[in-house]
Amino acid sequence: MCNKTFSEICSLNVHQCIHTGECPYRCDVCNRTFSKKYSLKSHQRVHTGEHPYRCDVCNKAFSNTSRLKVHHCVHTGEHPYRCDVCNKTFNAPNKQKIHQHVHTGERPYRCDVCNKTFRRTSNLKAHLSVHAGERPYCCGVCSKTFSHKNDLKRHIMSNCN
Repeated sequence: MCNKTFSEICSLNVHQCIHTGECPYRCDVCNRTFSKKYSLKSHQRVHTGEHPYRCDVCNKAFSNTSRLKVHHCVHTGEHPYRCDVCNKTFNAPNKQKIHQHVHTGERPYRCDVCNKTFRRTSNLKAHLSVHAGERPYCCGVCSKTFSHKNDLKRHIMSNCN
């Protein structure tokens, strides 16, 4: 006879999903699957826009506790995430991960149009405006437009020539 309680057995079954890759919980909006019921519930906030966790300092709202925890570093000045190579510190794990690409040379984000690669999704997104013909950055002096923010900055630094 098994001495484990029902909740212990359920917890073990949920934990085993991590190792088996089984994802029995499916989002009914986008069909993404999850190994834990809690992960599905947290994900669904993407679709509902719910942000139930609030910062007690600035009242900014977040969809999950881990994002709130990372946000608190803004107020404390804490940088708990450290690069193993150069010891540079970061206030968020995703910033540390992006930084690692400097050392590995990895450029995981690729433009489907010209195959140019980027270290950050934000750089790829900005690059795509070139293919779309967008020029969202405008000089306030001469009204010349640019597809990249850095091009506008360079233009301003050269006295709008």
